[in-house]
Amino acid sequence: MRHGFTLLLSFAVCVGTTSPTPAQDLSSKEVLESIDRGVKFLLNEQNANGSWTASNDQFEVGVTSLSVLALINSGKKTDDPAVRKGIAFLRKNSSPKLTYEISLLIMALAAAKDGQRDLVTIRNLADDLERGQIVQGQGRGSWTYSVQNGLLNLGGDRSNGQYAVLGLREAVYSGVPVDRKVWDRVRQHWLASQNRDGGWGYTGLGGGTSLGSMTVAGIATLSIVQSVMAEDELNADGNPVCCGGDGADEEIDEALARADRWMQRRFSVKSNPGSPQWLLYYLYGLERAGRLSGKRFFGEHDWYREGADFLLRGQSNTFGYWKGNGGTEADPVVGTAFSLLFLSKGLAPVLINKLEYGPNDPVGADDRAWTRYENDARNLTEHVSGLERWPKLLTWQVVDLEKATKSNDVAALLQAPVLYFSGDQPIEMTEAEIKLLRRYVDLGGFIFAVNNCKSKGFEKSVVELVLQMYPDDDLDLRRLEQDHPIFRAEYRLDSRNVELHGVDVGCRTSIVYSPDDLSCLWDRWLPVDPPGRSPKLVGQIARKMRIGVNVLAYATGREPPAKLDVETPEDDAEDDTTIKRGLLEIAKLKHGGSWDVAPRALKNLLRALNEKAGLAASTKPNELVATDPDLYQYPLIYMHGRTGFSMDEAEHDRLRTYLDRGGVLFADSCCGAKEFDRAFRKFIKELYPGRELAAIPTDHELFDNKIGSDLSKVRRRGPQADDPDAPLDGEVIVGPPVLEGIEIDDRLVVIYSKYDISCALEKQSSAACVGYLAEDALKIAINIVRYSLLQDLGGIRLGGNGQ
Repeated sequence: MRHGFTLLLSFAVCVGTTSPTPAQDLSSKEVLESIDRGVKFLLNEQNANGSWTASNDQFEVGVTSLSVLALINSGKKTDDPAVRKGIAFLRKNSSPKLTYEISLLIMALAAAKDGQRDLVTIRNLADDLERGQIVQGQGRGSWTYSVQNGLLNLGGDRSNGQYAVLGLREAVYSGVPVDRKVWDRVRQHWLASQNRDGGWGYTGLGGGTSLGSMTVAGIATLSIVQSVMAEDELNADGNPVCCGGDGADEEIDEALARADRWMQRRFSVKSNPGSPQWLLYYLYGLERAGRLSGKRFFGEHDWYREGADFLLRGQSNTFGYWKGNGGTEADPVVGTAFSLLFLSKGLAPVLINKLEYGPNDPVGADDRAWTRYENDARNLTEHVSGLERWPKLLTWQVVDLEKATKSNDVAALLQAPVLYFSGDQPIEMTEAEIKLLRRYVDLGGFIFAVNNCKSKGFEKSVVELVLQMYPDDDLDLRRLEQDHPIFRAEYRLDSRNVELHGVDVGCRTSIVYSPDDLSCLWDRWLPVDPPGRSPKLVGQIARKMRIGVNVLAYATGREPPAKLDVETPEDDAEDDTTIKRGLLEIAKLKHGGSWDVAPRALKNLLRALNEKAGLAASTKPNELVATDPDLYQYPLIYMHGRTGFSMDEAEHDRLRTYLDRGGVLFADSCCGAKEFDRAFRKFIKELYPGRELAAIPTDHELFDNKIGSDLSKVRRRGPQADDPDAPLDGEVIVGPPVLEGIEIDDRLVVIYSKYDISCALEKQSSAACVGYLAEDALKIAINIVRYSLLQDLGGIRLGGNGQ
């Protein structure tokens, strides 16, 4: 058996000889194309009865389960013919006796999420795993190949053991209770069997060679144990005990810290550390270890980028498969399934960065105030992943503020749209750390702070942090009222019972603080409440989860960015250079209203013109009023706002002359603000009496890819219901942009969008922001700039100051 299914789960990649592409240059598009080729290969390998088999035609249930799991995670729906046939085969063969096959079958049926249909099967399979756990001897707490060999069995191993734990986890998440004694034995086994160097071997209780495949198995397994073993400790009044202890399982924390150090020393994606075999088995385990423990890095290694880059270069260009270099390991079906699971699950968007701050000591309650509750961000992310209209798989990760600050790595924070931190003690941050947090918010990030244990010191620190981040601005935390869209971003919440404070930065509320200890109850969440859980506690957990979901929905619009496509911003200090002759310049128009709602929007557009549109543009925006003599030096004037505004007659006259002589005015209403829209339409009537804005037809050259991008299908969040109690529906409309303008002599002199472009350019739009998604807003803006440059600019260039 050791040379059967164990090896069947263990493959090495045949790496091609093509020149490597730097991992940092890898894009989500490249990974998705690779996944698509791998999926096509698996589909072609399916047998007529719906199964998949390896080269030796054994373990049909295991190989089929693995293939179905890979297809579902790679984007295939359960009603896809191949997936449907595969699941039908599994339902007809639902009584395997091998630990690997049982575990993979549970995972496949759980991934299908077919309501109650498979629940009895999953329960029966989970019962088999529980009965099959070894309960005596040195293998106690683990499993061997067959579940019929439980009780005393000296042959237990941690490869079977980790798969049994994975299967039981999916059973719990499907609503099947698992005896706590089973989890206790798992915990004890993996703690007792860790080698002194921090790694784990295949068998035995310490000693022997530590292997990469078994060490990532240990990290994933102990992370799972942390998430499922939280106890419902209640006070006499039925409320949960949130602040009675330090909230941490220190033994597991210490074991994970040692394992992390082992991985830092031995990390590789080209080999299974400590072994010449089982590379793809190790890589799939590496994905689980990184995702379930919330790690983006092992040491300096970005495990997903490096692993994905390696796999893409090792994929068969002709057939799309991955395989090993001989024997059973060369079977391409299993090799491809493992590779697809690594690529697809690891590509899941990162929703939350949990901020590690304070003393950089991985052990000790006083030094770990940032993570009083181990499972808060993990559980909130897991919960959101199961909701309608959200991506089906989202991840979270821990980001070390001290480390990011030392390397000035704001991109590490920008990996997630939400930066979450909590604590029960005063926070101490350096000036450099505070500066980095400010830059994160200015670049589109969102901070969510939660007070643990009603700590006055923590609350005071959050208030002071805002003041330190924005010392020259009139910004402070203010309690959010019922009309704030955060209270209906996903669920209808009552601001009288839900206390949230916020700070408005530009287009939206970008910093939110909860004085209520939401984290404590996030930490207790499970997809299905265990038997005997207090109904009062069930209700409390549900309410706190809803608050978290609303904050996340408001911050992200349910559209977290693709994992590999977060751009590393340039340093502003290096960017604001003196304007050079010959560079394209665009000015922002000041007016009597909120003319600078999105202060970074124009800068981001100018940068994109250089990086994406091939135009040499100065990235230092200029701000001026309509009567400024320098107005005529710019081919395009940009303006936006959220409130009403007005201009006097002198401003009208100067701006009209500018437009008549070849200039273009580009304007949008930030987040579709009706006040600005009304004011802008009134302004146009005053600028050109007798004229009104007219819809720009979709066959206009402005929309054509000859100008820049094809704008026939751009995405826009539609207007929300007028009912203030209705939840934000987040509807995304696909079609050409809605643009209006004023045309003079067959030339558009005014181009206006009543839907938001500016806040999207700044990446500060929210679920309540009526307008274009960031990627499409940029395409529209670039087309408008290109169009303006194609107009006759001679009048402006030769006309001096226009007098």
